[in-house]
Amino acid sequence: MKKPTSLPSYVSQHGIALLEVLVAILIFSFGILGVVGLQAAMIKDTTEAKYRAEAASIAQKRLGELWVDQDKLSMYAEENTDISASSGLPNGKRSTIRGGGTCNGDPSCFIVTVTWQVPGAATTHNVTIVDWVAGGSTL
Repeated sequence: MKKPTSLPSYVSQHGIALLEVLVAILIFSFGILGVVGLQAAMIKDTTEAKYRAEAASIAQKRLGELWVDQDKLSMYAEENTDISASSGLPNGKRSTIRGGGTCNGDPSCFIVTVTWQVPGAATTHNVTIVDWVAGGSTL
């Protein structure tokens, strides 16, 4: 009787290396997609931080103008003044309110609000600073 011949071990594993390479490419692709997504989120967050810093700077500048020109405080009241061209904030607006809101009618209290809306975004962002001009303290 003839003994059955077994196939050499390399024949039974034919194609395994190709399968391992395809699985490795798949895992690598998911890793690259994750890095690209992370980079997109970082760019978005960096842009938002830049706009917040710019808005805070605009509000502080406005309060500085109030402190310097205390004799004409009433002329600084404004609502939704468009500042997008001069500030770099998309759809930027600035409001300066005297004595309203949390100030409870105090005429030495000012609320400066800077708002902006990124094109294509549904939400409006804002920075609000409350300050007492003429011998008050800053919050």
